[in-house]
Amino acid sequence: MIIEDIMIKDVITLQKNATLQQAIDLVKQKKIRHIPIVDDEQRLIGLLCDVDIRSATPSIFHLDEYKEDLLKPISDIMITDIYTAHPLDFVEEIAFVFYEQKISCMPVISDNKLVGIITETDLLHTYVELTGSNQPASQIEVKVTNKSGTLSEIAEVIKGHNSNVNSIFIYPYKEDPAFKVLVLRIQTMNPLKIVQGLRSSGYEVLWPDIPESTL
Repeated sequence: MIIEDIMIKDVITLQKNATLQQAIDLVKQKKIRHIPIVDDEQRLIGLLCDVDIRSATPSIFHLDEYKEDLLKPISDIMITDIYTAHPLDFVEEIAFVFYEQKISCMPVISDNKLVGIITETDLLHTYVELTGSNQPASQIEVKVTNKSGTLSEIAEVIKGHNSNVNSIFIYPYKEDPAFKVLVLRIQTMNPLKIVQGLRSSGYEVLWPDIPESTL
């Protein structure tokens, strides 16, 4: 999946001469947390986040004393050192940048112009869809060796119980790097027979942790 598939294309922006008060009003009105700052040709020149806005906003107890601060241009507080993405970047690669750099949004640039924005919420929503966790299903985790044919063997067991696989993920088995954990979300609300079939085929099922006596 690429960024173009999940990015917000109708981006709400401001220009650098907009005031802090205008930014405050826009954030409240549109219920957004990030505002890209662009020039007349839609080229990205800065980024304003809700944290920056809150930090620059005078306390409600001193509004009269510092109300001139609300008229200052946002160019005084916007971020100019910005991580950006391209529409054809892979989602998982951009997610790693989010994690590594601890950022909450990333403008999307094509031909030097702003064409979209992606936020941590968009990435989380994508993860939910990819894992199928927003659909009724049962999760089964199987400890497997790193050899060819394993996935097809497990798929045959599931097929034999007339069930479909919503999603598959693989992650390392921490206790022994020679093994992997295969995470499957199966279209069934009762996975007991599938668990039994996997164990009968010689696989170690880590989840659900069902005693043999109940199968």
